[in-house]
Amino acid sequence: MRTPRTGMAAAAFLLAAALTGCTGAPPEETPTAETPVASESPSPTASDSPEPSETPSAALIPIPEDCRAILSDDVLAQLEDVPLNDPAVGPSGIQPDGSLLCIWRDPRADTTALITKISHLNRGPALDMLNDLADDEGFTCFTPDEGTRCEKTWENEMYPVTDGRTLFWRDDVMIDTSYSNLAPSGYTSSIVASLFD
Repeated sequence: MRTPRTGMAAAAFLLAAALTGCTGAPPEETPTAETPVASESPSPTASDSPEPSETPSAALIPIPEDCRAILSDDVLAQLEDVPLNDPAVGPSGIQPDGSLLCIWRDPRADTTALITKISHLNRGPALDMLNDLADDEGFTCFTPDEGTRCEKTWENEMYPVTDGRTLFWRDDVMIDTSYSNLAPSGYTSSIVASLFD
């Protein structure tokens, strides 16, 4: 079974359909074109084969049901003026497959959105997915917080802002965030702490 490798390909990555027409910046901090997304963890050293924790869990980590409850007070303060799960942006909240979809977006805005899906995903398919992003899309992968994290940012084609995507997998849970011009510091790490600490 492959393990994620750091990819440096220049291939462009398209945002999820919910972000069509939006633009953005990463949910950890706003990087420049030369600066990769930073995390709250110490700067990772890119590895050719980051390996997620092999520690088995007694039971599946439950998928949360509340998009606000998984975030720290500091992150919520940064999102204070951004609507959450407005009906105008489409389906959100608990999905038929049991996943949680959180959409932070003012439907009147063209360039600002933060979309996170939290779902169960077994190790094999998760690592295949992360490997493909590293090998084919130029994502950088590393192993913080006993999991595997892959991330990438790029300049939006329509607006002078940064788009990006961050994924974190641990214990059969995938946190998959696409963002556009909305970068609350500590966002992903706050979700990780809520689910696993």
